Amino acid sequence: MSSEHAPVLLVVDDDPAFNRVLSRALAQRGFDTYGATDSEGALELVQDHAPEFIVLDLNIGGESGLKLIRPLLEASPGARILVLTGYASIATAVDAVKLGAVQYLAKPADIDAIVKALQAEDVVVDEHAPDAPMSVDRLEWEHIQRVLAEHDGNISATARALQMHRRTLQRKLARPPSGD
Repeated sequence: MSSEHAPVLLVVDDDPAFNRVLSRALAQRGFDTYGATDSEGALELVQDHAPEFIVLDLNIGGESGLKLIRPLLEASPGARILVLTGYASIATAVDAVKLGAVQYLAKPADIDAIVKALQAEDVVVDEHAPDAPMSVDRLEWEHIQRVLAEHDGNISATARALQMHRRTLQRKLARPPSGD
């Protein structure tokens, strides 16, 4: 990072502790960082500071962070948005990129991976077919993520659509499938 101009970065994550830690770590990497823990705060900060980079959590206070991508880009055109999530899925990654995010990382991601993703010129997509088909657990996870995205992250609506008890859905979301 150049010392004459520290790039402005906004961290949007509803976990205050994680937000502080990530903001501090990115500041140590040369970014001028600001943190928001809700949508309203994020939109205020993006208006005030016009960040060049935004790290956006997929779930902001029970709502889909994907809803924030367009308003953030309207307020700060050209900002590079990285969606960071504990609930990674192919469906939400595709949706995030279609909406204007430039990168998508699953938590936990180390600070080097976050900085590298923010600075990467292109989204890296693996075009090779997998060696083995997805497991049943992974297929179920992807389907749940697709339905969750269709319902804007609303757990209750997703559970109804899947004809599943809400608590069962929450348990499934809390346990992503192991690497396939």
